[in-house]
Amino acid sequence: MTPNEIDTTRPVRSSESPKTRTSTFWLTRIVFLRSLAFVYVVAFAVAFFQNKALIGQNGILPISAFMDRVREHFKVSKTYPKLEQFMGVPTLFWYVKEEYNDVFLDIFSILGLVLSIAVFLQGAANMVIMAILWILYQSIVNVGQRWYSFGWESQLLETGFLGIWLVPVFTVNHLPVNTPTSKLVVYGCRWLLFRIMLGAGLIKIRGDQCWRDLTCMNYHYETQPVPNPLSWFFHHLPSQWHQIEVLGNHVVELVLPWLLLIPHRTVVAFAGASQILFQVIIIVSGNFSFLNWLTILPAIFCFDDDQVSNLFTIATRHLAKVTEKVSAKHKKRPKRYQRAVLNAMIGGLLMFLSIPVVQNLLSSSQQMNTSFDSFRLVNTYGAFGSITKDRTEVILEGTTALNLQDSNIRWKEYEFKCKPGSVARKPCLISPYHYRLDWLMWFAAFQNYQHNPWFISFVAKLLEGDSAVRDLIAVDPFRNSSKLPTFIRAQHYRYRYTPLVNQNTQYWDRKYIRPYMPPVSLTHIKSYRQQNGWIRKVKPVNIKDAIKKFELPKFTIFASGLIFVIILLMLKLFGREMDLYYEQSMGNADEEIRRILSDATPVDPSAESLKPKTE
Repeated sequence: MTPNEIDTTRPVRSSESPKTRTSTFWLTRIVFLRSLAFVYVVAFAVAFFQNKALIGQNGILPISAFMDRVREHFKVSKTYPKLEQFMGVPTLFWYVKEEYNDVFLDIFSILGLVLSIAVFLQGAANMVIMAILWILYQSIVNVGQRWYSFGWESQLLETGFLGIWLVPVFTVNHLPVNTPTSKLVVYGCRWLLFRIMLGAGLIKIRGDQCWRDLTCMNYHYETQPVPNPLSWFFHHLPSQWHQIEVLGNHVVELVLPWLLLIPHRTVVAFAGASQILFQVIIIVSGNFSFLNWLTILPAIFCFDDDQVSNLFTIATRHLAKVTEKVSAKHKKRPKRYQRAVLNAMIGGLLMFLSIPVVQNLLSSSQQMNTSFDSFRLVNTYGAFGSITKDRTEVILEGTTALNLQDSNIRWKEYEFKCKPGSVARKPCLISPYHYRLDWLMWFAAFQNYQHNPWFISFVAKLLEGDSAVRDLIAVDPFRNSSKLPTFIRAQHYRYRYTPLVNQNTQYWDRKYIRPYMPPVSLTHIKSYRQQNGWIRKVKPVNIKDAIKKFELPKFTIFASGLIFVIILLMLKLFGREMDLYYEQSMGNADEEIRRILSDATPVDPSAESLKPKTE
């Protein structure tokens, strides 16, 4: 008999009083793993549906062009990377031939999706699975270039790294008796949340004057990167309310994070709940990718099992308490000592890597969203240190005219999936999903195209009618035309929300400012693309053709076989076969669990404490 087969219908009365009760995190770990897996699912889904167009062999910013620049920097040839080279840009794409980049973008994304969905459904994992997820996303982020240059990518990698040490090495079980939730991860998550929030608060108070005079929220909802439908309503709230919002922001980001460092379960739970509520409000008011969903994750470890128990059935709560009792009797097992040593080593590493992060927080020239190590294990965070007061948008237009001097020339607008364009279109709701191209278009609007080289490559792809890049936008006016555009230009507009009375007609008013980029053709920008390595001579291999012709290189065959074995192993571990390892590692633990359950004081099922709560 295994713990999964034990009768858990009779709860065990706790012999501990509220004052002497020690916090346990068996159930909290399940909530955290499912939440982390959910964010991984979104991140790998974004990668699968967008990355070939963004960084594929024929993408806007090809991986191979980026890798060539890195090789040139390290002065190495196209061979397997040296240690310095790999440590500078840690990614598995060093071992992938150029023509197979697209194949492995798909393989890494699909494998990440499969594993993260499995963890989400099971609420359990092991070190092997969590390490694979972290390595896969690390490999994508480090070749993602401009598209992956934002703080939430580093934050997911830091959170994912902590997740590796949260679970057993091989066992996949909701309540692995021999692996209680590591305090390293509990306190590591609280330290992460502290840095995220305090960093965000300090960058604001040191940055834009509007954060100090409490006026930033008068502009934020209108000028944020990708507004959602409620942003329009929030913007029209009274100015006095916006001042309260800014003041509340300062309290949440500058004052409440310090409560996370107080070793009192009620105080920490209050701090965690405050941060979660704050993140939910931000999620409701705008589209910020999976950033705020991800920031909720470390706050989960502000709550112990008793505080999250209502999320679980009575049977699961009961088994968690029994598991804790049995686990406490096996503290002196050799494997526990080995795990303690490992945790101490990881904890020491994180403390060492935190030194420059703390120095940055204390510095008057604070940097936000910066990594001080190439693996992004401990990072600095922050957001909206400055607020744009006017919203400007870049509107792309194309024409099939051969002569720009033609008086009858007709320009047609491109429409993006979420970025404001048509003044009548309602703002979109996509969070936690993320359109990377739309996000960068917001940055391009308050800079110029010369400072955004990717913009030139993007325009070139539209001129070529690249199908993958076309799929990144909502409306290509030439998609169903027999002719491709001959010229594309970019215009600069100022956008403002319409008054409340105009909601039923349009959401935006716009006013033309100036040309953003003059009309260009493929001929105009060909040499620039060649200089940057964006026109690749090596054609990408399609995964279907590669399998059909059996042209995959040795590494591809090895990796595919490894993926197959991992998936089979994972499925096997999730089944009852894993109980054998469980029993071997714990010896008579199951017998002890059965004895505790049989000795448990029967509880009247009609008791008020056991009645299900109804809303």
